[in-house]
Amino acid sequence: MVRGRFAPSPTGPLHFGSLVAAVGSFLEARRHGGEWLVRIEDVDGPRARPGAADLILRTLERYALLWDGPVLYQSQRGEIYRAALERLVGAGLAYPCTCTRRELAAYPRSRDGSPIYPGHCRNSPQPSARPPAIRLRVNDTPVSFYDAVQGSHRQCLERDIGDFVIRRADGCFAYQLAVVVDDDAQGITQVVRGSDLLDSTPRQIYLQRLLGLPLPTYAHLPVVADNTGQKLSKQTGAPPLDLEQPTAMLWAALDFLGQAPPSALWRASPKTLLAWACCQWRLEHVPIASSRPWPAAFLSGNLSSRHE
Repeated sequence: MVRGRFAPSPTGPLHFGSLVAAVGSFLEARRHGGEWLVRIEDVDGPRARPGAADLILRTLERYALLWDGPVLYQSQRGEIYRAALERLVGAGLAYPCTCTRRELAAYPRSRDGSPIYPGHCRNSPQPSARPPAIRLRVNDTPVSFYDAVQGSHRQCLERDIGDFVIRRADGCFAYQLAVVVDDDAQGITQVVRGSDLLDSTPRQIYLQRLLGLPLPTYAHLPVVADNTGQKLSKQTGAPPLDLEQPTAMLWAALDFLGQAPPSALWRASPKTLLAWACCQWRLEHVPIASSRPWPAAFLSGNLSSRHE
């Protein structure tokens, strides 16, 4: 059974960039007769906004992006993550680290902006009254994988990332660990998401191999950028999806993904447009790019400007 997923963080309402990721993952699963699951990635409790998860689910329903099975909430899965963490620590594959962000600020940065860990606590953590984070030991064997949109990728974790955090000092489990454990629990066979997460994939593959988990296939879609080249996000003030004009937004998402939706479907129902898209969807038509700009007029709500 082909099984894909959409895994938003409940830090605010969905925006056009979120919709692009949801549509791409939905159609790739449905095109192959598979299931599409929804996971709320609220493992980072302090960042979650009250009511955001429910709003996300209502928005998906309004856009006819209907999921299979129950919604999985990471905030309810702490014991599952803890068991995986204990396996890694018990096997000597992870260790406590008391380094602070300030202490690591001067070190070179990886492509995602985090400092490349120099290994200060690898043999033994430095004395500290602070609770430790837990880091995963990496090695110098490159991790290679083929991305169905972006092509072949290869990364040396030791050189490019360093030992990375899988549980933070505040006790929150890190995204990299949670997503790997959850993809296995949900039986995910394909991961279709934004290219801003492409650099996380080698870390997740490394974890999957250590834990003896099956590897899904990966496809990273271009992310939506504004006219300045900045990624559209909640942090940059992206407007929420319009609940009154879902078809127009879906049409634009398909256009962004290179699927050339016909103008005749501009005013169809979301269900009708997605039925067309399920038959016509081709992953190979998605532009090979890490990001694509989209008109500011459209992003601010002038939907007709894009169609015209």
